[in-house]
Amino acid sequence: MNERAVLHVKGRVLTGPREDQVRDELWVVDGRISYDRPTDARDVRTVEGWALPGLVDAHCHVGLDRHGAVPEDVAEKQALTDRDAGTLLIRDAGSPSDTRWIDDRDDLPKIIRAGRHIARTRRYIRNYAWEIEPEELVAYVAQEARRGDGWVKLVGDWIDRELGDLSACWPREAVEAAIAEAHRLGARVTAHCFAEDSLQDLVEAGIDCIEHATGLTEDLIPLFAERGVAIVPTLVNIATFPQLAAGGDARFPRWADHMRRLHARRYDTVRNAYDAGIPVYVGTDAGGSLAHGLAAAEAAELVTAGIPPLEAVSATTWAARAWLGRPGLDEGAPADLVVYDEDPRTDVRVLAAPRRVVLNGRVVG
Repeated sequence: MNERAVLHVKGRVLTGPREDQVRDELWVVDGRISYDRPTDARDVRTVEGWALPGLVDAHCHVGLDRHGAVPEDVAEKQALTDRDAGTLLIRDAGSPSDTRWIDDRDDLPKIIRAGRHIARTRRYIRNYAWEIEPEELVAYVAQEARRGDGWVKLVGDWIDRELGDLSACWPREAVEAAIAEAHRLGARVTAHCFAEDSLQDLVEAGIDCIEHATGLTEDLIPLFAERGVAIVPTLVNIATFPQLAAGGDARFPRWADHMRRLHARRYDTVRNAYDAGIPVYVGTDAGGSLAHGLAAAEAAELVTAGIPPLEAVSATTWAARAWLGRPGLDEGAPADLVVYDEDPRTDVRVLAAPRRVVLNGRVVG
């Protein structure tokens, strides 16, 4: 019988949020998880601690910086930064870069792509999006649905320079047709939304998720909850709103004041959404102007907003993976996990200090 090298993870293996989902050990054999001790093991390496599924950043941009697409070596550094911080699954919420080469690398995080952003002409950050008009929206959504990994990303609102403030980018009938087409092709749809006025149309049109969701008001929360529309608040990004507002005061004072108000109520917005039963997931918006590797900081921000620590951990582990259709610490699943010295369920700050990072069964950090 041929003997195999295996990894033995022991201590507390957190396969889910409940106490009856805590196990004492798991084994990694040929890159996959097993809860049965292999009989042909050799060179057993043991790692002890509190084990979680690899963290999820549900709003991240690998291959993108503040100016647009980046070379592959820069994208690689971004992905490695996320990996070393324990983020092993990324939903890339829009990028002009082709990052399919990452799929061939077993040392880099797994990526679920939403294709390239789709924005209204001159209504988004330069070099990021397809910039089109409403009559083109269905065709571009179909294109990105076919190119992505089951997601499409719209820009739902942005500053209108004539108004001097945030406003919705698309008429109701355009988003209805576009979302219907994405769903026909088997893709879910999400949208960047800072402000209030695009949300009702998007949700009633059948959208699946809203990014940032700073404009989510008390009158809209029941609609989100009824339709099961998730939010990814990206609070580490919303923290930059005052700085952005200061830069726009002279030219767009109305917009700057709006951004400050959205920032001021950000924690109440997230807590009210959570209390109403709206699914909330961890996402950082890394890759534009924000650094990578901030999933733990975003989980801590959710706790600051009033979400219980266990639920904040779930928002970047078990619940997030289930929402994205990817396994956690399941029998036979790829061994993508992070081991900590302490229990992150009682203090989410533990997530920022992984002891070991295991990706595809290999200790990579």
